[in-house]
Amino acid sequence: MSEIGDPGAAGAEERIETARKLFAGPISFLKSAPGLQYLPEANLPEVAFAGRSNVGKSSLLNALTNRNGLARTSNTPGRTQELNFFEVGEPPVMRLVDMPGYGFAEAPKDVVRKWRFLVNDFLRGRPTLKRALVLVDSRHGLKKVDLEMMEMLDKAAVSYRLVLTKSDKIKASELAAVSAATAAEARKHAAAHPEILATSSEKGGGIPELRAAILDAMTA
Repeated sequence: MSEIGDPGAAGAEERIETARKLFAGPISFLKSAPGLQYLPEANLPEVAFAGRSNVGKSSLLNALTNRNGLARTSNTPGRTQELNFFEVGEPPVMRLVDMPGYGFAEAPKDVVRKWRFLVNDFLRGRPTLKRALVLVDSRHGLKKVDLEMMEMLDKAAVSYRLVLTKSDKIKASELAAVSAATAAEARKHAAAHPEILATSSEKGGGIPELRAAILDAMTA
């Protein structure tokens, strides 16, 4: 534990507070892009959110921004098959990109193919993309589709960080084990951030730290 007066601790607290103020300010939906030709101009730093269709991505975006309806939540996994852009700040200083969920078992093959082309082309060709956040359900850990997403990010040379969701749904000992296993896998990937963040959209756990991590990525 950091001692009182530790500049590292003070710096972390300052970053968390700066990030809190940023995300408490104006945030607005900009547009949905079903294809690369619909992307907004690449003139602001961006952080993208990726994850399986039922990982709780929309809930996490809503928790990050303290807004219940910013990102749509659905009981039908895989409904959103577009890149959704949200601008943060007024005037805007950054964007959040809600990527279409992956791993939907019942989707037609042409839908899966379209998803892969859209996401892969976006990752490879977006100069303002600072980082991707790969969300992983803490109750299940990394799945094959998550590893495939990580490989896609590795090949696209996009820096990414693994974020555990729904951390309040399992015991602390189980969360520690999942975090350790996820960190071990992250160390095998050159583009992956070594530290794992555990979050709970429902309880608010890890949300301040995730906001600060996003802010760090924007200014890196």
